[in-house]
Amino acid sequence: MTEHNGADAAFWDARYSESDRIWSGRPNTMLVREITGVRPGAALDIGSGEGADAIWLAEQGWQVTAVDISQVALDRAAEEAAKAGVADRVDWQRHDLGETFPKGEFDLVSAQYLHAPGEMPREKMLRRAADAVAPGGLLMVVGHAIAPSWNQRPEGHGHHDMTFPTTADVLESLALPEGGWETVRDEEFEWTKPGPDGEPLTRTDNLLLLRRAA
Repeated sequence: MTEHNGADAAFWDARYSESDRIWSGRPNTMLVREITGVRPGAALDIGSGEGADAIWLAEQGWQVTAVDISQVALDRAAEEAAKAGVADRVDWQRHDLGETFPKGEFDLVSAQYLHAPGEMPREKMLRRAADAVAPGGLLMVVGHAIAPSWNQRPEGHGHHDMTFPTTADVLESLALPEGGWETVRDEEFEWTKPGPDGEPLTRTDNLLLLRRAA
């Protein structure tokens, strides 16, 4: 079995180079549901991938800093932002978030599906993400609750060696000061996608949305 390091730029550059697009190109459902109608400000999208979330936020009026470890993904995302007419509203930055983190405070910090095969300092990344939230701002963490039944193969890009923390695990790992944060949303949810035989495939994910005290 090939060992993958989820915090390794070479792994992710190779992953993104396999095809012209590896994600759907649509913003994540929970981001759209929870942030539609929120007054726009400065947003940070960590693990921005091919940029769908960052572009959607920019279209809603947010000034976005979008961060990924893969330069291939960032270049692709920047092209899509230009096509969408929001290139001036997104600052694409390459960071290994276990080592460096974007400067500034943000009214929204979004971490969508921050999972990777192999070792990745996810808890450290999320604590840095919480530290970057401005007073009164939001921290959104969306992740897989369990490995999908259709993608547990021991080779390729399966989920066999990933961990899937609960929202309680995430909250505990953040080690937030008592009284400094409010839980806005804490839930599991299901979604489906079409399978290769046309049958719907269902998986379970979770959402933790927190607001920092003003």
